[in-house]
Amino acid sequence: MRMETAQIVVVALAVLALLIYRQMKPRPVARPVGLIIAAVMVVGGLGGGALVDPRHTALSLAVLVAELLVAAGLGVLRAMTTRVWRDQHGVAWSQGTVTTLVAWVGSIAVRIAMIALTSLLGLASSQTSVLLFVGVTLGVQFLVVARRANALPTVPVSGVQTAR
Repeated sequence: MRMETAQIVVVALAVLALLIYRQMKPRPVARPVGLIIAAVMVVGGLGGGALVDPRHTALSLAVLVAELLVAAGLGVLRAMTTRVWRDQHGVAWSQGTVTTLVAWVGSIAVRIAMIALTSLLGLASSQTSVLLFVGVTLGVQFLVVARRANALPTVPVSGVQTAR
């Protein structure tokens, strides 16, 4: 069963809205749900159809690489705007900020501009490129937030001795 472009966009936007909402709430960093969803979106994007326009292979491939690099860069940007801390038990938490929300709006605007550029260049657009873009940007964001959390100093729990 093949999904139509409008269906793919609606599914991607619905998942994205849910993930943005969740990012604005405090949540433990160690929960891999977001990374799993990002991986599923990448797999869906890769397996859903030709990502390169066979009529303009070199240009289409260059645009695809640029889109993926931009997606990764935007993921890093949003990850750096996310608040990351450890609680009194040493559990790492994260929560998006107003700046994270603004970065999301910017990310969506950049993706729309990239779709317009692809069209202006006369390239056939893959139906699943939205899934791939969103999956990559989310995956990178979650990985960078996890890396930031892992770099935080551990918080000793009172009353518990550590091994020396």
